[in-house]
Amino acid sequence: MQNGRVSPDSAFSVIDWTAYVIFIVVIGGIGTIEGPIIGVIIFFLLQSLLADLGTWYLMVLGFLGILVMLFAPRGLWGLISGRTGFALFPIQRRLKLKERED
Repeated sequence: MQNGRVSPDSAFSVIDWTAYVIFIVVIGGIGTIEGPIIGVIIFFLLQSLLADLGTWYLMVLGFLGILVMLFAPRGLWGLISGRTGFALFPIQRRLKLKERED
């Protein structure tokens, strides 16, 4: 019931939400729309598969996060899109510089 309401304590608690959100973005990939979507799917699959381990599943999630940061620094979606060039939502901003005419 405490997490059913929005207050600064429940919304920004490191134990409840912040660590999970950081994990989701690190696993999926930052800077894209697809990355956090993939991260959420992986997070909830792992959470349901590792629920019997008690709090040890947090250790497994941390280890997995470290592995992804080491071997796929742009996240899993960055790894996939980098190898295939595939993008579900190709919405990115690119900087265009004007050439100066002297």
